[in-house]
Amino acid sequence: MSIFRKKKMSAPSSGSGAMKKELKTVDLIMLGIGAVVGTGIFVITGVAANEYAGPALTLSFVIAAIAIILSGLCYAEFSSRVPVIGGPYAYMYVVFGEIIAWMTGWLVICEFFLAVSSVASGWSGYVHGFLDSLGVNLPKAISGAYNSAEGTYIDLIAMLVVVLVTFWVSQEAKTALRLNNIMVFVKFAIIALFVGIGIFYVKPENWQPFMPFGFSGVISGAALVFFAFLGFDSVSMAAEEVKNPQKDIPKGIIGSIIISTILYIVVTLILTGIVPFTQLGVKDPVAFAMRFIQHSTIGGLISVGAILTLLTVTISMMYSLARVIYAISKDGLLPKFMSKIDEKRRTPKNATYVAGLCAMIFAGLVPMELLAELTNIVSLMYLMMMAVGIIKLRKMFGKPKPEEFKVPLVPFLPILSIFICMALMLQLKTATWQIFGVTLVIGLVIYFFYGYKHSLANEELK
Repeated sequence: MSIFRKKKMSAPSSGSGAMKKELKTVDLIMLGIGAVVGTGIFVITGVAANEYAGPALTLSFVIAAIAIILSGLCYAEFSSRVPVIGGPYAYMYVVFGEIIAWMTGWLVICEFFLAVSSVASGWSGYVHGFLDSLGVNLPKAISGAYNSAEGTYIDLIAMLVVVLVTFWVSQEAKTALRLNNIMVFVKFAIIALFVGIGIFYVKPENWQPFMPFGFSGVISGAALVFFAFLGFDSVSMAAEEVKNPQKDIPKGIIGSIIISTILYIVVTLILTGIVPFTQLGVKDPVAFAMRFIQHSTIGGLISVGAILTLLTVTISMMYSLARVIYAISKDGLLPKFMSKIDEKRRTPKNATYVAGLCAMIFAGLVPMELLAELTNIVSLMYLMMMAVGIIKLRKMFGKPKPEEFKVPLVPFLPILSIFICMALMLQLKTATWQIFGVTLVIGLVIYFFYGYKHSLANEELK
């Protein structure tokens, strides 16, 4: 059937209509860390320890890290053997064909789109808290997502940060990621400050009981903190702007995952060692821990740093969202105007503006809880598809060449990745599965009413 028509493997173009190739391994690792390390450390650790796993949250991070590393290995081989922009969407186009590629791309768009909007909403919450501490109170009507019962109608700060990030990401890739790289170093400085001071206040008795909610709590915690690792896939979206994608992208993916995992485990150990887990149900656990040990000034510095560095997550996700939209529109599955490259900056300007406009509206009007609800399941679903794709890739093209990255123990590790992802998906609520079903239907409607007819592959068959 023509809906399963496939795309040939080809390296990213380098002509006048292509994007500028100027990114190296260090830029990709910074991009990955910028996308991953943020909400996970500064927000989710406290709630996860308090409600799910207690001090055993470190084990939850290890389990989640294993799942992410398995997915990262699949990403790394795909990015080495199919070094084209579009990430999972482009990979599925090669091995499974157009309809599977589109649905995978649709899930990736949902992941990044929801991430941009929800992080902007969370960032707004931090800013509102900071302004409140200074005695500055914005009118309630413009201080939160639409909720007429609460008297809030629009989150102005969340919308403004999306506008700022959209403008920044529309610049040249090197320029767009420069702020990201600076903020990653600020992020490292904040974490180092917390670890350097906090390690002297650790009380081993706070780690007892180590597993207060049992092993089921550890698994539930892993299902929650799994999403703290999402963002590493943003590295593969930069394929067309990387000097040596076959080598640099796998290094960027694996490097960012390893560094992020180490940071999460160290911070969680110290956090639960300083503060009893029963008191960690707060939105700013790292800053709270400093206040808990009477270092309010350090806590204030960490709060300001968190506000600044959460921008890196938004920048990285917006960067990736724009590029997956650009890649899909290049193939005709989305309107072609979004594949236009800015002649001066050599960036996908229209795709960036479309992504920014949609994210701005949702960040301003939709509560963060609703925005985050789908991110869980769409991400796990397409990571399962990536694992299946590696097995199919090996059957189609054999083992990788010596210079290409190779997933070890195929098909065992990809199958293990599928089982872990499914186990984590089963932890999610029925309502989430229902919304997921609606999302899949919307994706299919877009494909059959627009994408199928306008696909470049369809044009080539005429």
